[in-house]
Amino acid sequence: MAGSKEIRNKIKSVQSTRKITKAMEMVAASKMKKAQDRMRASRPYVGRMVAIARHLAKANPEYRHPFLLKRGQVRNVGLVVVTSDKGLCGGLNTNALRLALSKIKEWQAANVGIKVTPIGSKGFGFMQRLKAEIVSYAINVGDRPSLEKVIGPVKVQLDLYMDGQIDELHVLATRFENTMKQTPVAVQLLPIADLGKDEDDKREYPWDYIYEPDAKAVLDELLRRYLEAIVYQAINENMASEQSARMVAMKAASDNAGEIIDELQLIYNKQRQAAITKEISEIVGGAAAV
Repeated sequence: MAGSKEIRNKIKSVQSTRKITKAMEMVAASKMKKAQDRMRASRPYVGRMVAIARHLAKANPEYRHPFLLKRGQVRNVGLVVVTSDKGLCGGLNTNALRLALSKIKEWQAANVGIKVTPIGSKGFGFMQRLKAEIVSYAINVGDRPSLEKVIGPVKVQLDLYMDGQIDELHVLATRFENTMKQTPVAVQLLPIADLGKDEDDKREYPWDYIYEPDAKAVLDELLRRYLEAIVYQAINENMASEQSARMVAMKAASDNAGEIIDELQLIYNKQRQAAITKEISEIVGGAAAV
């Protein structure tokens, strides 16, 4: 059993660790509020953009944008993986990368090529270890993501889609449900024709629009905005999830450190009491001998 000095050193070490985790918990809580505000502010805009893109996929315009056309055979796919740049956020990145690995294995089993764009240092390192084909990446995005910094790597995937080098584009990120729950989700970004249904799909007549100045100019600009909104929202959702997961993880670490300190303190007190009892016994024994 360790001596009293070693136990005191352990207690001091755990107390120092608890101070760090408590400070990180408070910082994460502050950042979480700001990240959630950005995420909730952009959700209505993204929701309307998705609805319009879905309607365009069902419309019959005079110009069909390549983003709206479904390819006959899927030979290659693009995958944008959004993770965090930093760790200490529980199983957030592990769950997202586990889903990414599952999708990659599924495509590989179907002899489909995968071109990856990781956003975040954790996803970038994982894809490097996996020896995946990385066509672009973005790391050190920061606590307040800039659209200009992340749209460039995503544009590489869009160019590959326009050139016919990939037939589908998917985005994988962590969706914020609440402070205690974050869910990794994979969404097909292109072609837009495969988006899910909503309430407006119950219409009995097809969607159609009148374009001004012309369909090509409007669709080119609108669909570009749609892609930017989806990617930016995915990063905002992942950022809010990261700060929430880090706050919960640091709180759990602080609580565990407190329990360890209590256990070590109990052991230290028992040893100290045993040492005092032994000294008293030695004194009494010496006095009796005299």
